[in-house]
Amino acid sequence: MSHDSSIKGQRRFRLFFTYLLLGFMCVIIIYPLLWTIGASFNPGNSLVSTSLIPKNPTLSHYGRLFAGEGTLLYKQWYLNSLKISIFTMVLSLICVSFTAYAFSRFRFTGRKNGLMLFLLLQMIPQFSALIAIFVLAQMLGLINSHWLLILIYVGGQIPMNTYLMKGYFDSIPIDLDESAKIDGASNTRIFWQILIPLSRPMLAVVAMNGFTGPLGDFALSSVLLRNPEYYTLPIGLYKLVTDKMGASYTTFAAGAILISIPIALVFLLLQKHFVSGLTAGGTKG
Repeated sequence: MSHDSSIKGQRRFRLFFTYLLLGFMCVIIIYPLLWTIGASFNPGNSLVSTSLIPKNPTLSHYGRLFAGEGTLLYKQWYLNSLKISIFTMVLSLICVSFTAYAFSRFRFTGRKNGLMLFLLLQMIPQFSALIAIFVLAQMLGLINSHWLLILIYVGGQIPMNTYLMKGYFDSIPIDLDESAKIDGASNTRIFWQILIPLSRPMLAVVAMNGFTGPLGDFALSSVLLRNPEYYTLPIGLYKLVTDKMGASYTTFAAGAILISIPIALVFLLLQKHFVSGLTAGGTKG
């Protein structure tokens, strides 16, 4: 009995410690978010007098964002960010899927060197090439070009996501490919009808990375986008708090809260695909 009671005591302690750790992490994540939400409803422009629960809540900051006063083109920035994020997500999915499939299922000259190159590219942050990117954009006349920014984002998404997708493709039994080839299926048909459906969890991860990456980037976009009408949300909101004459931290908080809406929607649309073990059912029968 004493042995059983000690085992139960250890389990209770581990369970208590687990819940304590989870609660601590939730506080760390949620508390700043609650402060940002509270600040977005507080009157005034300063954070000094803000509180977690506003005494006189107001929607004036949200109204100011969409009023289009002066250089505050929040609606345009929002549309620019969505445009860049959506195209980055779609192109990243296409490029990463094809690249990972080639590295996973084919053996060709330079395959190992290509994988090593992707591994090295992951170690080099994109902003290390800011000067080269800026000079290239000037030479090509692509300053303020969203499409150049999209191509740069897609290129940055390929190395890491290709490794992730290749690892997932490798976990899918090659017996499925061989069985399909016996039935006369081509490599293209195997890719679209077998590997892609079984890889939905990893495709959802790649899509999420492709969508959220541009929404949080400031360094690259601030180098290429110079005119206010071409700004993305990070640049536009940064200008709100660096304006010496009219810095508004509460309006910044309101704009930051609205950024989370498309991210939350995309996550809700993709969450059913964030499931592992789909490949287990692929070989049954």
